[in-house]
Amino acid sequence: MNKHHFSAPLNFNRWIEENAHLLKPPVGNQQIWKDADTMVTVVGGPNQRTDFHDDPVEEFFYQFKGNAYLNIWDRGRYERIDLREGDMYLMAPHVLHSPQRPEPGSLCLVVEHVRPAGLFDAFQWSCAHCGSVVKRYEMQLRSIVNDLQPVYEQFYATSEEERRCTGCGEIHPGRDWKTWHQTLEAVKPS
Repeated sequence: MNKHHFSAPLNFNRWIEENAHLLKPPVGNQQIWKDADTMVTVVGGPNQRTDFHDDPVEEFFYQFKGNAYLNIWDRGRYERIDLREGDMYLMAPHVLHSPQRPEPGSLCLVVEHVRPAGLFDAFQWSCAHCGSVVKRYEMQLRSIVNDLQPVYEQFYATSEEERRCTGCGEIHPGRDWKTWHQTLEAVKPS
């Protein structure tokens, strides 16, 4: 192999075909190159999440099949950024975001830097009614594929009382993403 290149060219369409079975819930993501300084990940739908990711680095999204959107918590309110098929989006570090991929078969390419030791990601669950943080977990992210599901399971294992919002008393519904999203839609200003 030529020492000036990281790897041989990869046929992206073939990679998608060979890994399609991994691009489904519950996590639905797969990293293309495992030992690079840049994480190049493909994420498939459907999924709808209630957690928000606090990423310490920029994230680049390319929605190359189907549609998706990002729920964002910014300046004290929820916002939505639509990602239509063909759209690209560059997100700044520490933007609290919750990727939503309701369409089966939708696919997004996500590119971000590997985190150096001591630079932590966080996943948090917030009240759909008022936006207060219900639970937040910080972690040294080592694998974008393997590290997320255990954090979700840790949150889902909490009691209703542990999921009670200290801001308004609403109980976060845990795994029940439909109820969380219904509450969010009901409180959004028209």
